[in-house]
Amino acid sequence: MAWGIGGVLFLLIFAIFRLAPVALELENSDMSEVHWLALVFSVIYMAYAEGYKGFHLGFAPRVVVRARYLATNPRPLHVLLAPLFCMGYIYATRRRQILSIALTTMIICFVLIARSIPQPWRGIVDAGVVVGLGLGVLSIAYFLIISSRDPSRLKVSAEVPGDS
Repeated sequence: MAWGIGGVLFLLIFAIFRLAPVALELENSDMSEVHWLALVFSVIYMAYAEGYKGFHLGFAPRVVVRARYLATNPRPLHVLLAPLFCMGYIYATRRRQILSIALTTMIICFVLIARSIPQPWRGIVDAGVVVGLGLGVLSIAYFLIISSRDPSRLKVSAEVPGDS
């Protein structure tokens, strides 16, 4: 369970550390009112859309539930690839695998597009993403604590084959 959740958290925290310096470059940017409004919008929107709707309501509880499933149903390959298992790339329903791959593809496209945006716009976008990812990390920690106290409180499906 620790390897699966720890691997997912490592990926998210790594992304935060990669994006945060770009967002912090805004401090040295000459920003107009439009830039400030865009920054506020980016942070609020990403906190809600990515942090709350994406991570807190979907991804984070599922990662914890899948990690718990793996802890009680270990298979050598799944344990070895536990972070991928927890994210729904392997040993998941076809629907979950497709959604996980599609989301990853979409994120990669957004990253490639964001890299070509000049400052301060890139920093504005990255600031929102950092906030969303940060809330994602906190959400995983929250559901991990809830799961350790009372696993029955997590009403999310592990979405493994044969799960109904």
